[in-house]
Amino acid sequence: MKWAIVVCAMVALSECLVQVPLEKGKTAREILEEQGLWEEYRLKFPYNPMVKFDNSFAVGTQSMTNDADLAYFGIISIGTPPQSFKVVFDTGSSNLWVPSVYCSSPACNNHDKFNPSLSSTYRQNGASLRIQYGTGSMIGFLGYDTVTVGGFAVQNQIFGLSTSEAPFMQYMRADGILGLAYPRLSASGATPVFDNMMKQGLVSQDLFSVYLSSNSNRGSVVTFGGIDPNHYSGSISWIPLSSELYWQITVDSVTVNGQVVACNGGCQAIVDTGTSLIVGPQSSISNINQVVGAYSQNGNDMVSCNNIGQMPDVTFHIQGQEFTLPSSAYIRQSYYGCHSGFGNGGSSLWILGDVFIRQYFSIFDRGQNRVGLARAA
Repeated sequence: MKWAIVVCAMVALSECLVQVPLEKGKTAREILEEQGLWEEYRLKFPYNPMVKFDNSFAVGTQSMTNDADLAYFGIISIGTPPQSFKVVFDTGSSNLWVPSVYCSSPACNNHDKFNPSLSSTYRQNGASLRIQYGTGSMIGFLGYDTVTVGGFAVQNQIFGLSTSEAPFMQYMRADGILGLAYPRLSASGATPVFDNMMKQGLVSQDLFSVYLSSNSNRGSVVTFGGIDPNHYSGSISWIPLSSELYWQITVDSVTVNGQVVACNGGCQAIVDTGTSLIVGPQSSISNINQVVGAYSQNGNDMVSCNNIGQMPDVTFHIQGQEFTLPSSAYIRQSYYGCHSGFGNGGSSLWILGDVFIRQYFSIFDRGQNRVGLARAA
């Protein structure tokens, strides 16, 4: 399996890290822009990142959002013999699901689909699954099979097989989602993949880590069961969770040039690999964008590409530590201009998405219910 990497620490050869490389492909936004469809799509299916974190969906129904900027996905396999799928490793949700042969939605027709009849280890569950998106839903049913993630073969893993999918999934490179949040969030009571990894003794430590490369389409990786020191520099700052549903932490403030521009007095933030931007309350995001020199254009927060080098750093203060983002980190350049990486979420909750994680290697520790952050190497 060329997509599975096993790294053994020199100090303890018995301790191996199982890693899944992540590919940074074209986003749905980039594909739609190339086809001249982005403005129509954006108006028809407005981006609503906070739908994903609506607590009313924490039991029974799982919410997700139509993030058109998601770029990172990895490969897993399901069944015997294995059927391969590209999935987003999403710390903001808890279910694993992929398209099935029973789905005829446009989103399924241009993605790989799981065929239960071709797997000798598949067992049907019979329960239904519905995952609500900002612009539609994924509807399907649950089944059990062997799910291979990197070098780990997770036995009897429950997962969703879609029979209908939201329109925006048609433009995403990934086939499905592998959720890595807490089991209390999981729709239909399905046990998350990482929980089964822990229960089946597949990981040496009850944690996983995410490294998102900034410089190329290669190098990004999810590591299960340990921490690869090659992916960070300096020390790790350990931050206790303020809630054990998502990977939620407390941020003390956000500053620019030493002045508080947002989150004055503290705020709650979720470290989320399944959201591309840094998202916050409308007033806070508007203030940050104004301070860094962004302006609104056709519903997008834009900056002059010529000014990126002169734009200020934005610093998140967490647990007494400073996590600073230079303009090169929070500005996305494309053929259509330069976009701010700070997005309006319409809620008091913040999301520290890929814009943040590319700068700070992130460790998700289930054993001690904490997040570790260190400067990405």
